[in-house]
Amino acid sequence: MPSSDPVQRFTDIIENIDRIEQFTKGLDAAAFAANDQVTFAVKYALMVISEATTKLGDTAADLRPGIPWREIRGLGNRLRHDYDTVDLARIWLLIERDLPPLKAACQAALQTLSQGRGAG
Repeated sequence: MPSSDPVQRFTDIIENIDRIEQFTKGLDAAAFAANDQVTFAVKYALMVISEATTKLGDTAADLRPGIPWREIRGLGNRLRHDYDTVDLARIWLLIERDLPPLKAACQAALQTLSQGRGAG
């Protein structure tokens, strides 16, 4: 599928949130911060989420307003360019607070898109 396919991009976001959930299962903030493999994997998954959001462009906000899409796109830049100053406590907060509503929004967007495709 082309990179502009919104179904694929929303799926990419959901799959990477699922990965983050698997990577962090059973961890608390301290255990997360102490595990280099997990923090590295989570940061990579967040970069993929950010890139998928960038590829979605305005489609994301059109389908699911209320999600901070601009900030999600910006997260990738921070992880790539300011990797040496990433605050793991903020990443943990993002995992706990921000990923569940993002996942739900992406699942709803996929449902909206599938209904639109079925009608056409």
